[in-house]
Amino acid sequence: MNAFLTVIPLILIRFGLLSLLDKEALKRAALFAPMIGKEKVALWFYQISNILIFVYLCFLKIKTDPYWFYVGLAIYGLGVLLCLVSVLNFAKPAENGINLKGLYQLSRNPMYLVYFIYFLGCSLLTRSLILLAILFVFQISAHWIILSEERWCVKKFGQEYIDYMNKVRRYI
Repeated sequence: MNAFLTVIPLILIRFGLLSLLDKEALKRAALFAPMIGKEKVALWFYQISNILIFVYLCFLKIKTDPYWFYVGLAIYGLGVLLCLVSVLNFAKPAENGINLKGLYQLSRNPMYLVYFIYFLGCSLLTRSLILLAILFVFQISAHWIILSEERWCVKKFGQEYIDYMNKVRRYI
């Protein structure tokens, strides 16, 4: 089975469902905070690695070796479920615009974590070390983007976001 099929739920949830829930949320999800220095380079690595993940999955096949298949399927399934929950949470921020409910009570950046889990499942399903390497580049570059987003949120939301940062971890 072609591994590109694994990205269909992500596309449907991330773009289709989010658009149905709130068109403004879709715009917010596409927005990148202003970046400085290394963050600008990280954005390029992030975008290129994101494209590479999707394109490379077009050329991979899901391997059905029992052990890795079931481990990969479990992680992939968790990624799909968490993606759904994170999108539902993202679409309904508080009136001031800060997301504080659902997964945002456990992590300030659940969508980035969910993408990692999701594509880790894809890497295990395909048993592709190249895909895994691209995923690590993706995740490391995402860290720099997260730093710019947090700086932007502190500027936009002030003390309320600083209090949130003090209560909730960046990742997990």
